[in-house]
Amino acid sequence: MSIGHTLLGLLESGPRHGYDLKRAFDDKFGHDRPLHYGQVYATMSRLLKNGLVEVDGVEAGAGPERKRYAITEAGITDVATWLATPEKPEPYLQSTLYTKVVLALLTGRDAGDLLDTQRAEHLRLMRALTARKRQGDLADQLICDHALFHLEADLRWLELTAARLGALGKAVGA
Repeated sequence: MSIGHTLLGLLESGPRHGYDLKRAFDDKFGHDRPLHYGQVYATMSRLLKNGLVEVDGVEAGAGPERKRYAITEAGITDVATWLATPEKPEPYLQSTLYTKVVLALLTGRDAGDLLDTQRAEHLRLMRALTARKRQGDLADQLICDHALFHLEADLRWLELTAARLGALGKAVGA
């Protein structure tokens, strides 16, 4: 995810302080990975330097001055371009799971146990996401569905790999 573009998109609804941007980001996108304040301010500094945002106001407080940021026309154009550009599908051709299975086979370890352990972890996470989905709003349901579909694909791969372990062991041992 592009944090810079996401913060720019949040600014399209109106000027905000860095603190407000962090809260909006965390509320909409950061359930599992909230932003650190330092990341927000470093990103805003870069966006300011690149002319994509401007300081809309500065307020004095008990602590450091609070800057309110607003998106510029260049920032709006940048977000529009980013939104219109398709993401590159990730084929996962160098997956850690695949590497572990091959290394287990190469080192004489039980790759079946590795696959069983991974399957159990996938199922545990799928149960947690399903529970979260039941309790969440529509946005939370959609992000959980996205993750669940990926986990289901991984499970299919785990089953297929388990069924082919003998042939894979011969192929990687050659």
